[in-house]
Amino acid sequence: RCLPNYCEHGGKCSQSWTTFYCDCNDTGYMGATCHNSIYEQSCEAYRHQGKMSGFFYIDSDGSGPLGPLRVFCNITEDKIWTAVQHNNTGLTRVQGADPEKPYTMSFNYNSSAEQLEAMINSAEYCEQEAAYHCKKSRLLNTPNGMPFAWWVGRANEKHLYWGGSLPGIQQCACGLEESCLDMRYFCNCDADREEWTNDTGLLAFKDHLPVTQIVITDTNRSNSEAAWKIGPLRCYGDRQFWNAASFNTEASYLHFPTLHAEVSADISFFFKTTAVSGVFLENLGIKDFIRVEINSPKEITFSIDVGNGPTEATVQSPTPLNDNQWHYVRAERNLKQTSLQVDSLPRKVLEAPAEGHFRLQLNSQLFVGGTASRQKGFLGCIRALHLNGQKLDLEERAKMTPGVKPGCPGHCSSYGNLCHNGGKCVEKYNGYSCDCTNSAYEGPFCKEEVSALFEAGTSITYIFQEPYPVTKNASTSSSAIYVDAVMSKENIAFSFLTAHTPSLLLYINSYFHEYLAVILSKNGSLQVRYKLSKDGLLIFTIDSGNFANRELHHVKINREGRELVIQVDQVLKLKHNFSEIDFKAIKSLTLGKVTDSLSLDPEVSKANAYGFTGCLSSVQYNHIAPLKSALRHPSVAPVTVKGPLTESSCASIMEADVNTVTTIYSSSDPFGKTDEREPLTNAVRSDSAVIGGVIAVVIFIIFCIIAIMSRFLYQHKQAHRSSQTKEKEYPENLESSFKADIDLQNTVSECKREYFI
Repeated sequence: RCLPNYCEHGGKCSQSWTTFYCDCNDTGYMGATCHNSIYEQSCEAYRHQGKMSGFFYIDSDGSGPLGPLRVFCNITEDKIWTAVQHNNTGLTRVQGADPEKPYTMSFNYNSSAEQLEAMINSAEYCEQEAAYHCKKSRLLNTPNGMPFAWWVGRANEKHLYWGGSLPGIQQCACGLEESCLDMRYFCNCDADREEWTNDTGLLAFKDHLPVTQIVITDTNRSNSEAAWKIGPLRCYGDRQFWNAASFNTEASYLHFPTLHAEVSADISFFFKTTAVSGVFLENLGIKDFIRVEINSPKEITFSIDVGNGPTEATVQSPTPLNDNQWHYVRAERNLKQTSLQVDSLPRKVLEAPAEGHFRLQLNSQLFVGGTASRQKGFLGCIRALHLNGQKLDLEERAKMTPGVKPGCPGHCSSYGNLCHNGGKCVEKYNGYSCDCTNSAYEGPFCKEEVSALFEAGTSITYIFQEPYPVTKNASTSSSAIYVDAVMSKENIAFSFLTAHTPSLLLYINSYFHEYLAVILSKNGSLQVRYKLSKDGLLIFTIDSGNFANRELHHVKINREGRELVIQVDQVLKLKHNFSEIDFKAIKSLTLGKVTDSLSLDPEVSKANAYGFTGCLSSVQYNHIAPLKSALRHPSVAPVTVKGPLTESSCASIMEADVNTVTTIYSSSDPFGKTDEREPLTNAVRSDSAVIGGVIAVVIFIIFCIIAIMSRFLYQHKQAHRSSQTKEKEYPENLESSFKADIDLQNTVSECKREYFI
């Protein structure tokens, strides 16, 4: 039963008297026949699982023959970048190359050419940086000469254009922009100057990527030198993930070539509809057929007949599926099973009969969104349709089909919940994005904290728009405007980390000399202080521990009307109902030290004297993010920063000493770019550091070996003398020997101590 082997993707076959089994361990695939990839097809798909930036495996053709590819997914902005590293992305120096002895470097991406080609074809845009730093070394030998350097791309084709230029144009970026150092040439390096210059740009014609080889032939003359760099392959966009079609009538459909899947078949897609029933797709044979449909608002059915009679796998949902939200369907058939998966509901699996027909033979066109009889057509949207790992371009086919439109609006209804912390979902033609403008967070899902380190004198003041031009002689009518400006709520959220008390964290004041202050008392307790014109001073103390303990604490203060709720570290700490609240005409919000401290009460003034030393993160006041405004838009937002303010990550420095203001740098790109104004400086410094380190380690090891051998020889010599003379040693000899031994032990001990440091 294992001949032929129906286990796919390298699965190991074993058998019993009645059937066969597939071991899919270490294949990257799963299922009864190792047909389904365990990886997503793109970084875009990982993003919609809520993943953050990191290394992932992607399988561009799903259940197809190509294996998974390890990539870096940069999920930090609206465009999700996919990066594939090769074996030499650093700056590399070249000397001594000429046309007879050219310098050649080939690139290894730890993948097959077919895997890279599939990834590139699935992307909307791809690029590779190409940099050539030169000193008396020509590049393309423009305007009319034969190039001295070139690169080889996909299909082993030689290309004579450089980064920033276009295919077929033997120029560099400066040639197209007419900005070369010498306008007689189309590349900076072709001017053949004695000083360092460079030609740098992006190779972005997808059909020529990736770069597989670079050849350099002009570094063998006097004072001739060059350094090159080819960056990682970077792509963004998934052309298939948002590829959709809208079916507007029951008689409309798209047709594609016949599905060839005799032994195994898988079908996956997203749909959304308000219709009660309809056929998603259908393919017929003489007797055989395959069909996926929605039978009722809560029921999806996968039907197939390979000659043994129809088999139906049905999944019933507890909630209606015609709710105009995106739902996922995956149907699979192989020699062992027929299965159907809908969203995250339990998978329906039917075992295949041990005997009988097993080949699915189809001969008609594949109908999507309808049937050959044009009955029970589908009304709604279908997106990201895959058949056996192959991607069907619904949008392109819909452009030429009446009753069907390319694309499908309304993604936020399904994915809007992925925008966190007050971020708003924004519809796009292909997908959606999260608008974090009014959120204290940032990133593709508004989940990345924005935080900074404060010192004792640091102050951030956000000035609110005045309700009207404030004058000293406010009239009665003007006061009425003030009364209308009563704040009905405060939604305050922030995180802090400090080891200092007392501290003033946040201070909000009004034009009526009312205020709201959040301080840390001397004993480390948290105080929320309201001063109102009618109720006077109200103090709410959270004394469940010392909050100045170098740990990150999260504070939420929510007031809706008269009800106040305070949470610390996601735990409800206090509830209070005001008798009357009239917090009016907010003037400013301050983080850290208040510079205008004349109107502060004694307790707040005492905390303000020390300001705040530590880390503040993701500060939100209603729809305003003052800390984010100070860090991201200091010249546009009505915000004033005084004293040292260093952007950092509170979570990253939780274990560090907050008394030392330290900047923590991080990069979303693991293949970071270096400063290339002097291309060989960094390499020389790096080489010198490595050589010096190696020499120091060798000397250190030799010193340790000499010390240990000296001790051993000394002990051996003493033992030899003792055996020859067999005389009783004098106390002074014992003492001197003991001292020498101790000194030697101390030497070895010190040597070990230095080694572990």
